[in-house]
Amino acid sequence: MQKKMRERPKAMLFLVLTALLWSLGGILIKIVNLGALAIAGARSAISALIIFLYLRKPKFTWSLAQTGAALSYAGTVILFVLANKMTTAANAILLQYTAPVYVALLGAWLLKEKVKLRDWIAILLTIGGMVLFFTDSLDAGGFAGNVCGLLSGVCFALFAVFMRMQKDGSPLESVLLGNILAALIGLPFLAGSTPGAKDWAGLVLLGAVQLAIPYILYSKAVRHLTALEVTLITVLEPVLNPVWVFLTVGEVPGTMALAGGAVVLTVVTLWCSIPAIKNRRMKSATDKTMNSGAA
Repeated sequence: MQKKMRERPKAMLFLVLTALLWSLGGILIKIVNLGALAIAGARSAISALIIFLYLRKPKFTWSLAQTGAALSYAGTVILFVLANKMTTAANAILLQYTAPVYVALLGAWLLKEKVKLRDWIAILLTIGGMVLFFTDSLDAGGFAGNVCGLLSGVCFALFAVFMRMQKDGSPLESVLLGNILAALIGLPFLAGSTPGAKDWAGLVLLGAVQLAIPYILYSKAVRHLTALEVTLITVLEPVLNPVWVFLTVGEVPGTMALAGGAVVLTVVTLWCSIPAIKNRRMKSATDKTMNSGAA
């Protein structure tokens, strides 16, 4: 039990780093002069190669959890790219990050991970913060794109749940399979293109830094945290994106974006801190009981 509690802070740190690296996508995609599906296919192919080399001898069980996570991963990537093409980026991101709602429902059903009142409050406040964050960019149009964005959120939720099902196994193989599938779907759109050195540099960074490394960290973290914890912490990704835009382009986020970002950061931080505070209190109470018993 104590070992498990020691692993939780490390797992949370891994997820914060995951969100940080994922958030590089917006900047890196801008430097690649290729179609969206071509980029998705190429970066997934590079990511698959790196993860394969990392695993050395991947173990494919073809279980429901492993194949389900792989299909959900590929669905998330492809649907999100399509959503970005057919609606605004703000709509696509916001709709994808409705995932915590589906994770809460699916996790309770499939994983028997109970969702408490404070979890629902955190989910609603986080989504509210996201709405504030993107309020200046949201658009009522682009129905098909909005549907794709919503479905990418469902796939993202299923991915988290299926990955969590493999907490006692090796969930990274699912990411490898998902990247291979996404590459097979996207690479044909690279045909006829002639990427330059700058394009290839961007694709390598996307595949290695924005996909492979964070998903290795994600796969380690999902063993020690609930599916809902994993999903809510990674909601930090879109909030961190404007930081890179500010550092590279000098574009300052608007007041509503700053307010929404502050809400998301505060909610996620407090929500993650509650279990740690409770555990410290329990440990303190246990120590006092033991000391009084010894006396």
